[in-house]
Amino acid sequence: MTKIDIVSGFLGAGKTTLIKKLLKEALADTKVVLIENEFGEIGIDGGFLKEAGIEIKEMNSGCICCSLVGDFGTSLREVLDTYEPERILIEPSGVGKLSDVMKAVQDAMADREVELNSAVAVVDACKCKMYIKNFGEFFVNQIEHAGTIVLSRTDKLSEEKLAACLEMIREHNEKATIITTPWDALEGRDILETIEGAKDLEAELMREVMAHHEEHEHHHHEHGPDCTCGCHEHHHDEHEEHEHHHHEHEEHEHHHHGHEEHEHHHHHHADEIFTSWGLETPAVYEKEEIEHILAELDKEEVYGIVLRAKGMVPASNGGWIYFDYVPEESNVREGNPDVTGKFCVIGSKLNEDKLAELFKK
Repeated sequence: MTKIDIVSGFLGAGKTTLIKKLLKEALADTKVVLIENEFGEIGIDGGFLKEAGIEIKEMNSGCICCSLVGDFGTSLREVLDTYEPERILIEPSGVGKLSDVMKAVQDAMADREVELNSAVAVVDACKCKMYIKNFGEFFVNQIEHAGTIVLSRTDKLSEEKLAACLEMIREHNEKATIITTPWDALEGRDILETIEGAKDLEAELMREVMAHHEEHEHHHHEHGPDCTCGCHEHHHDEHEEHEHHHHEHEEHEHHHHGHEEHEHHHHHHADEIFTSWGLETPAVYEKEEIEHILAELDKEEVYGIVLRAKGMVPASNGGWIYFDYVPEESNVREGNPDVTGKFCVIGSKLNEDKLAELFKK
């Protein structure tokens, strides 16, 4: 199965730099073909590609986003037949509509063993406002259809301007993961894992909570073979992989996880519901602020019953703060940069408005 990844972005946004980083730091041992569109920016130099053992399929048929979709399909099939790659990276023209490129790939590959793995938009954070104003439809189309939006040059912006840029992007795409950390601080594999949806803090935390809960239940349910209480049939809804709604400085869409328990001698609640709340933010925090937040989470009457919390955020000293929380116990430590700051809280009867107030800068 060949994976196809589309890396879109306006001229000068940094597509080529990002692709180089991914090829060098995440895909070095993968058989990759890069398809560049000749109307894009000046291509990656051949020397770099030769060293990496990567072939370029030059397309001289023009922009793949308009009348030449048929030609593009022929080129793509030729690439698959000639190189049998594990992955194809497509770098479309800077003014192409991402939705057209995605459709062209899907149409061309309908009968092949390929997967449209991801659609990425690279956005120059410094020019976000100007692009939306001057290039409207083309720029907005890239944002609307991207599963991941990778911001470039975020190190050149103040916190306020970065927050404003995110707000503009969120108006056109609530679900995409937005990478806000400067690229130099990240490994290419971190970026690729994020693009592929492998780094899902909420899914990871929910699995931990469920595993702990089931282990706890197991100790309380040592019944003989003739027990008919029905407890052995107890199950919970599987935590499905999902697309997040990450509102900047707001909670994203909540995912409710039912966990039904069968009553046995009235030892258990008939219906216990776990919910999760989280946000993504590039805001910078002090260690003391995080410690205060975690201490506050013990207040059930204010925030609800918090079972677990976890996150990672940029610190004011240039490093990153990681934290884990269980009731009356927390761990705050230094960690490696992540693609953006993240918080996730899981519990029962959570007061999401109060949590948003507590975590928001």
